[in-house]
Formats: sequence, structure tokens, C-alpha cells
Amino acid sequence: MEKKDLKPAGVFEHFARINEIPRPSKREEKMIEYLKEFGKKHQLETKVDETGNVIIRKPATKGYENLATVILQSHMDMVCDKLVDVEFDFDKDAIQTYIDGEWLTAKGTTLGADDGIGMAIELAILSADDIEHGPIECVFTRDEETQLTGAMGMKAGFMTGDYLINLDSEDEGQIFVSCAGGRSTNATFDYQAEEAPKDYFFLQIALKGLVGGHSGDDINKKRANAIKILNRFLYNEKEKFDLRLCSFNSGKLHNAIPRDGKVIFAIPNDVKEQVRADWNVFQTEVMQEYHVTDKDMVFSMESAEACRVMPKNVGCQIINALQAVDNGVFAMCQDEILAKMVETSSNVAAVKTLEDKVEILSSQRSNVMSNLDNMCNTVKAAYELAGAKVEQTDGYPAWNMNPDSKLVKITVDAYKKLFNKEPKVLGIHAGLECGLFSERYPHIDMVSFGPTLRFVHTPDERLHIPTVQMVWDHLLEILKNIPEKK
Repeated sequence: MEKKDLKPAGVFEHFARINEIPRPSKREEKMIEYLKEFGKKHQLETKVDETGNVIIRKPATKGYENLATVILQSHMDMVCDKLVDVEFDFDKDAIQTYIDGEWLTAKGTTLGADDGIGMAIELAILSADDIEHGPIECVFTRDEETQLTGAMGMKAGFMTGDYLINLDSEDEGQIFVSCAGGRSTNATFDYQAEEAPKDYFFLQIALKGLVGGHSGDDINKKRANAIKILNRFLYNEKEKFDLRLCSFNSGKLHNAIPRDGKVIFAIPNDVKEQVRADWNVFQTEVMQEYHVTDKDMVFSMESAEACRVMPKNVGCQIINALQAVDNGVFAMCQDEILAKMVETSSNVAAVKTLEDKVEILSSQRSNVMSNLDNMCNTVKAAYELAGAKVEQTDGYPAWNMNPDSKLVKITVDAYKKLFNKEPKVLGIHAGLECGLFSERYPHIDMVSFGPTLRFVHTPDERLHIPTVQMVWDHLLEILKNIPEKK
């Protein structure tokens, strides 16, 4: 298959243009300008709100004027991650894509199909003159990947439709009707660096090649977390030797499972060979533990240049906190329709060492807001017991299932008609902007679906090409069957 053969052609043409435009979270200005020009070119009503969200309205086609207005919604920004040895500037460079069998992927970077493919579907709807639909509002929010601040800043009245289809889900054939709420916890350990004791030897340990993934949707897949693994070795060694921590750096984003990391520490010169031997045993054990999920992890240990160290008590507090803090699945959903979905989880996402402090970022998620509070308190307590200063974000709400949804029935019926099989109606353990929309627009009936993506938020991100056509056909069938205005 070549790029010119991709179907639907209009969707993939728009996706290619989108991937030429830099759009990191919080820096979506070029994409906003592109959307404004797109609306102007097609003579469609286009507005940008104070936050930077864009709405483009398209009138109904002939014969469908009496249908209720449908909102199609996606987000502009993308998670920007790359392989450690790839040179790439996400503020300037275009994403380089290629076809691998039935998958579209990128060369050493995230693909941006989350949620560029949702945007491309919307733009293809807006530019098409051969499809049937009622009034449409295409909404493009900004900064979804970092705490959904675009949706959070949207004021009531910006959208006017009665039904909303969020195009930010990652498994074709699955219709999402609920999502998790989330918050982030930031722990800071302050310190004043000091000289290492005499006759100490400096080592750097590193880990790379982990699968990583989305900290919500992939948290139940038992993948390795680079921070937890590196810290696990530090904890073992500091229990035996006078280990002095120098720096710990791993992870980048609150919504990604960290894939790599590096630590520099010092130990007495006379135990360095024992530490090396322990490292060899440790990596063998960990590789065996993750031989199914993370087959390509790479461990390394090498001598490092002498440097200043953290006070012993601070280094131990950091290591103890990272050993103790919850990471992974905390509880599963109890509702029958959502029984196989994670309800509550936490992800240790990033550790960064600065000149006089260490910052640790973690994210908590839950479909039950009281359990989200409990999970946040659990994580906060672990860091506070270790002496850290802790701040937590306000976060975003969960989206609760509407048992009387007309849109869910229309969506399910359209899928069965087209594909002669039942779709799965599910919740998702990730943050969707539907949670915020449900607070600001309680009257709007919502669903979320999209083509199949894998390894989102990582440089292995890929889009399953055949499912794009399926989602396109499904969406067009839904648009023809929207109820009339009340």
C-alpha cells in the first residue's frame, strides 16, 4: 500500500496536512491559524474563543435542515515524544510518516493520530460536498493532553448542538459512554548539594526501550515503569551500602508511562564491584518479569564523573517515597457494563533533578470522584511522609454513563446495520473532554469513538488504516439518522 492509496482519501489528505503543522500542547497557535484559514476558504462560520478553541459551523445539506445539530469534536494538540537518539524539533519539524503493512506510523516520533485523525475526519466532513447531514458544529479544542485546559476554559454557549460525537477514542468497534476523571500530584524535595565523602565511586545506571504507553488506557497492561524499576535498584542498594544520590531523571509527561531514565549515584569505592554484580543480577530478574510486555528493554551501567551529591537524608527520602508510592491499578469498576474496566489508578510519570530540588510528577485517575480523592490522598501522604512539599491540580471530572442516551442507540444501530455485528459499549480509563462538557452542557447527549490506535503517547504510536474507513462510514450513517430538532 502506498500513501496515495489510503482510504478515505479526503481524511488521509487532511491528516497529512495536519502533520505538517507543529502543535505541541500549549503551543497550538499555528494550528489555530490553519483552522481559521480553512473556515474562511470554505466560506464557513468560524469562531475562536478566549482559550483558543475553534468552532466551524456547516449548514445542513438539502432535505436534512430539520435535524438536530450535531457537534463533532477533537483536540488540536499532540503528545510530543521521540526516541532518545532521534533529532527532531516538535516546534518546527513536520511529522514523517510511513506505511508498515496495515499501519501508519512515524519515523522515531509520536505519530499525532491522537487526535490528528479526529481532526482530519472533521475537516473531511467540512470540505465534502457529497454527504448527507443536518447542521454540524466542528469543535477543535486546544491543550487536551495537559489537563484538558482547552475544554476547561470553554464557556457555556460556545457550542449549541444537542448531540456530541467525540472522535478521540482508540479502538474501532468500541463506543465509549463514560470516562475517568483525573488529577496530578507534584512533589518537590528541596536540598543543598554537598561534596561526596572521600573514596566514593560514581556510577550511572540507565534504562531504555520500554514500551510505555498511555497512563490511563494502558495502565492495566502490566507494562514496566522506568522510574519504578530504576528506583527499585536504588532502594535495594541503599539498604546495603551508603549510597548517595546525585541525580534522577526519567519521564516527561503526566499522561505517559515513562519509557527510559538515568540515575547517577555514588557508593564507597570498596563496594563498587558488588554493586555492579547486583546490577547484573537485577537486570536479569527484571527482564524475566517483563519478558512478555517489554521484550526490548536495555539496561546499562557505567562509571560517571565525580559530582556533588544530595544530603544522605534527602536522597533516602526520595528513594523511599518512590518505592512506597502507589503505581498501577488500584481498583476495578463495579458496574456490570463497565466491570472489566479499571476504575482507579496512579502513574508515577516523571522525575526531574534541578540544581537545588527534585520534582516528581504523578497522575491519578478514577471514574468515581470520591475514589479519585482517596487515591490522590494516598499518593500525597506517601510524599509528605518523606518530607516533600506537595501540590495537586484541580483536575477534571469523570463523565458518567447516561442510561437513557438516544445517541448511544443510534450509534449502536448504525454500527450493526453497516457491519452486521454488535459494537462494544464501554467506559474508558482515560480523561475525555466529555467529562467537562457534561458539566457545562448537561443537556448534550454524547458518545466517543474512533479508529484503532496503538502505543499512543510513545514513538511507537500507530494508526490501523482499515479502521479509518470503518469509522468514516459509521459516522456518515449516524449523521443521516440524527433525530429532528425538538
